[in-house]
Amino acid sequence: MATRQSIDNLLQQCEDSLRYAKGQLSEGMKQEHYNATEYTKAQEMLEQSYMNLEEMAHSANDQQREQLYRMRLQIQQLQNEMILTDY
Repeated sequence: MATRQSIDNLLQQCEDSLRYAKGQLSEGMKQEHYNATEYTKAQEMLEQSYMNLEEMAHSANDQQREQLYRMRLQIQQLQNEMILTDY
């Protein structure tokens, strides 16, 4: 079973990835092709966070699984937005 601390740490890491990616998306909309490296890095961070959430869900209880699922939805939504506005 996943510990509360491990879930909290993962959720914090995911929030950091989301914040960074939202910043890169905003910059990408302003600068278009000028920050492609950072934009790609943000997409990779989101993907890694998503995979970590899926992995952690295997050892989580029902309540933790719900938290992880909600975070996965947020990540997926931002990933889709970044793909649709890919620079």
